[in-house]
Amino acid sequence: MARERKPINQNLTIPNALSVLRILIIPFFAWYFLHDQLGIAVALLVLSGLSDCVDGLIARKLNQVTELGKMLDPFADKLTQGVVALCLAVKFPVIGPLLLLFIVKEVVMLCCAFGLLKKKKRPCAAQWYGKVATVMFYVSVAAIVVMDGFFHVPRTAFVVISSVLLVLTAAMMVYSAVKYFQIFREILRSDDEQYELSLHDEIRAKTVRKKRK
Repeated sequence: MARERKPINQNLTIPNALSVLRILIIPFFAWYFLHDQLGIAVALLVLSGLSDCVDGLIARKLNQVTELGKMLDPFADKLTQGVVALCLAVKFPVIGPLLLLFIVKEVVMLCCAFGLLKKKKRPCAAQWYGKVATVMFYVSVAAIVVMDGFFHVPRTAFVVISSVLLVLTAAMMVYSAVKYFQIFREILRSDDEQYELSLHDEIRAKTVRKKRK
């Protein structure tokens, strides 16, 4: 008699594997970075950033969006960003303000997420502005490391360029936090426990509000 095939765990997906990969990369990045092996550190950071860019696309293309993935992906993002920011703060004090902003933003978003869970509502999936903020964070970090660690850019130019990058990244992080807060608020106001505001729903809601005005 043939054995019944056990169903494959729906959480065993390529996007979730990429998120786990990003988490596993973190300690290696920190070790190489703090030991001045910047080439390997930057390569690991680029690998992490690329995996973050493609996991969402793969999830949608292959229909591998899971509840675990919706939590694992942002967790990997935030953990990576936090460790990178801490490492940079040790070597580059100029990153301090961005690190402070990052901590405040994440604490607020964490509180919002706990609020949703307390109301038995699902946190929303990552949106485009969150991804853009993450990519900008990676680009800024990589640029600062490359300028100082590889090309030894003159101090004045380094401060100006790094300041511009950090300001732009900080602005995108604030914008992302505000947009996510709006989504959290919409979910909390909904009576549907399974309610989840997608980008399409957000655009449609804005259109409806404009027509009503």
